[in-house]
Amino acid sequence: MKKLLVLIVLLVFCANGYTQTPEEMKAWQEHMTPGKYHKWLSSFDGEWNGDVKMWMDPSQPPVASKMSTKNEMIMNGLYQRSTHTGDMMGMPFKGEGMIGYDNSKKEFINTWIDNMGSGIMIMKGTLDETGKVLLTEGTMTDPMSGKDMGIKQILTHISEDKHHFEMYMIVGKEEMKTMEITYTRKK
Repeated sequence: MKKLLVLIVLLVFCANGYTQTPEEMKAWQEHMTPGKYHKWLSSFDGEWNGDVKMWMDPSQPPVASKMSTKNEMIMNGLYQRSTHTGDMMGMPFKGEGMIGYDNSKKEFINTWIDNMGSGIMIMKGTLDETGKVLLTEGTMTDPMSGKDMGIKQILTHISEDKHHFEMYMIVGKEEMKTMEITYTRKK
């Protein structure tokens, strides 16, 4: 399959009078080949139960709920699609994320959409030296102002059957924890 894709890319460039050097072909090949970070993402594949804590006001106790998540690597193992269902604040919740590791930029890129907003969150980040904690940062739309606000997410790999997620909103220079989810693999 990979060879077919490389052949198609070559044919498209050649048909337009463009030829690639061996170095350029090698760069394309490296860009489209899953590596160790894609393998790390695939460790989250499967179906998960999520115990959710959500803070609307940091001075108040969190609201607890449950969610169900399915993660699957797609596109030859380059990206992971994540589908979430459950209840949030007493309402039905559906959300989808897409995350991948860009071999050329050397960073994770993550997007998120859900039925509780019309914006798209876009985050970028890196895995720490331990290989267990992924920190991504980016923006989402603040519904009150219509402007972007900062967000930070921390995904911690605890074991093959458990991981932990935290989300923070960044208002000015202040970080406010808004969500925490503990995921346990469904048996």
